[in-house]
Amino acid sequence: MEKINDIISTIDDYVWGLPLIILIIACGILLTVRLGFVQVRKLGKALKYMLKNEDSDSGEVSSFSALCTALSATVGTGNIVGVATAVAAGGAGALLWMEVAAFFGMATKYAEGLLAVKYRIKDENGDILGGPFYYIENGLGKRWKWLGKMFAVFGLLAGLMGIGTITQINGITSAANNFFDPKSEHTISILGMEHTLTTVIAGAIITVLAALIIIGGIKRIAKISEIIVPAMIVTYIGCCLIIICCHVTEIPNAVSEIIKGAFGLRPIAGGIAGTSVIILSMRNGVARGIFSNEAGLGSAPIAAAAAKTSEPARQGLVTMTGTFIDTIIVCTMTGLSIVMAGSHEKVLEGVSITTDAFNYGLPFPERVSSFILMVCLAVFAFTTILGWNYYSERCLSYLTGSKKVVRSAYKWLYIAAVFIGPYLTVKAVWMLADIFNGLMALPNVIALILLSGVVSAETKDFLARLKAGKIQD
Repeated sequence: MEKINDIISTIDDYVWGLPLIILIIACGILLTVRLGFVQVRKLGKALKYMLKNEDSDSGEVSSFSALCTALSATVGTGNIVGVATAVAAGGAGALLWMEVAAFFGMATKYAEGLLAVKYRIKDENGDILGGPFYYIENGLGKRWKWLGKMFAVFGLLAGLMGIGTITQINGITSAANNFFDPKSEHTISILGMEHTLTTVIAGAIITVLAALIIIGGIKRIAKISEIIVPAMIVTYIGCCLIIICCHVTEIPNAVSEIIKGAFGLRPIAGGIAGTSVIILSMRNGVARGIFSNEAGLGSAPIAAAAAKTSEPARQGLVTMTGTFIDTIIVCTMTGLSIVMAGSHEKVLEGVSITTDAFNYGLPFPERVSSFILMVCLAVFAFTTILGWNYYSERCLSYLTGSKKVVRSAYKWLYIAAVFIGPYLTVKAVWMLADIFNGLMALPNVIALILLSGVVSAETKDFLARLKAGKIQD
């Protein structure tokens, strides 16, 4: 297992090297400039559109439902475990790089949502299909179809073996085990390996619940997400705000540590300092940030394509709010809570880091604080499982056609991956998720750069018509 972990780690380091990080950030900067800082100028309007659905016959679900479906996939373990992992590995400065990536990522997300609606199609079953594979094929031309297929393959693997199943169920069972059986006293042997009863029971419950919803398809997933996602985000943000308000005097020191860490002014683990700190902080911050908000990954436009709207730019603005909510708000709250508590400097791993921060910061008994975090993590991760099933299923449809038998078989394979997820090692799981994320991002970012002119022209046309009062505001 150690040799396998070493191999996976080497691949992960290669995929998430400086070239890919620079490419993703450069794409966000390019789109930000070409769109005139749309994430700043039109954020207010984007938030308005997020809550006000357009009266349109095009699409399958409302814009808000499409956003909630996307958020159900993005707001997950990355916001709790991912942030903790980034700050523990890259120092407090990783949080700042996560924010920088998110700022430019909002322009990237805008472009993804716009292109998803502009180039979406309807299949023979009447289902709306869209996403990177369709704006690659229909926007760049048939000769680029291989790039769309590359994205679909990596997206399928990411959903089945990485971000959609194993990391999420791992996060849920780890949190449950930390709460109910922290000393792992109650175990059972499965295939010669010891696992806690909590892990087995929690894994089985989540698998059954996921199966009941996944079989219902996009409309059932969207309906559940529309109810659960807003409630869980408000609850989690509320807890983080309590932590920050109760320790408001510690904010200046935390902010100082974050800034110093981001620019190599403060050594981190092992006495690493200087340029090495900057690179390590940047790599962890950007990689975990993208894992969390998925800007540039190409996943959110698959959900955006199903929105009931006739204006691509309008849906682009709605899609953009996903990154704002996920990273600028939720991840910032998590990271600040961890740095204020100093939990990232303790000998802890994964969800234990955030749990320590909640125990330190919330004015409740530790048992209550741990329970709140466990519930938040479980709901976050569960909705991510649902959202990524839809994403990966659409990738499969692009590769094999809209064959109901194939899609049905895949749903059960996906459920099986959720079932076995709790029994795989955490380190290898996160690295696999990172690898597939990076491989997904590559073809998508290339397409976004090549189609940036289309995005710019479509945006100018939309804003001109909006200003002239020719379209519904």
